Amino acid sequence: MSDGLLKVGVFVGREWSFPPAFIDEVNRRTSETGVMAEYAKVGGTQMNEPLQYRVIVDRISHEVPYYRSMLKNAALQGTQVINDPFMWTADDKFFGASLLSKMGIPHPRTVVLPNKEYVPGIVHEESLRNLIYPIDWEGIVDYLGGFPLVLKDAHGGGWKSVHIVHDMTDLFEKYNDSGLLTMILQEYIHWDNYGRCMGLGQQHVHVMKYTPRPVYGNNYLPEHDFPDDLVERMVDYTLRLNRAFGYDMNAVEFAIKDGVPYAIDFMNPAPDMDMNSLGRVHFDWMVQTMAEVAIRYALDPAAQTRARYQWGKLAQALDGGG
Repeated sequence: MSDGLLKVGVFVGREWSFPPAFIDEVNRRTSETGVMAEYAKVGGTQMNEPLQYRVIVDRISHEVPYYRSMLKNAALQGTQVINDPFMWTADDKFFGASLLSKMGIPHPRTVVLPNKEYVPGIVHEESLRNLIYPIDWEGIVDYLGGFPLVLKDAHGGGWKSVHIVHDMTDLFEKYNDSGLLTMILQEYIHWDNYGRCMGLGQQHVHVMKYTPRPVYGNNYLPEHDFPDDLVERMVDYTLRLNRAFGYDMNAVEFAIKDGVPYAIDFMNPAPDMDMNSLGRVHFDWMVQTMAEVAIRYALDPAAQTRARYQWGKLAQALDGGG
């Protein structure tokens, strides 16, 4: 590393508040940690190209495909990538729902639906012979407990392509407009309170009271009023969920009904960290804690994304165990 410092690289998009604050916080501690942070610069990555960064914090590769490919190579070289680009590529809300069900974490009943439309070359009568037709819509709605229901993209985020549907006509209208998206249909939780938990480094959880879109607008309250036992459950569920998915930076939303926190949105690996929406108290916790996590990983040679995979163990052996 240049000047003997360990480097943390940051990949960002248009967000303006978190990235510079995070970089400043890491660099404020450089004299005592030997770790510094900067905006990563890449272009035309060669195969098996070594990286100068011990840690990379990824906030944008879900929208820039080249970054995703480059970050997988970074993981191969032994860089700790936050978040794991392999899991992020593979995750979807239906698999997550099934996993949470097995883990005993409360979650709305969920059904994944056949696509409405397909890529060119798919001939319905020949290419889709495994599909049952017509779909048993009434059976699906009965399984989910009846209307209203939530229809949303299994791979989406940021409240895109999310619909509350109130009857069959409404469901068919929204489903018919879904195009190539893979949609899931979910039980609607008639919640009486709502929490959003930020999990960082698979060790730290920050609990916030939140009023979700599209109900009231994007609004984090400065303090929450949750009882201690509810906070403990949300923290436990967030830690277990993030460890299961291998996420070091992820927000989990809980719709709370009769004291039970239902994890209704739990795959936010580029979560909102904007000061304007979070407010100063929450924002400062994100910046300081993410800096602590990145520094800890930079100083820990064992902290590597690749250690989770068989190819990663092979790469470690070929690198001499590093």
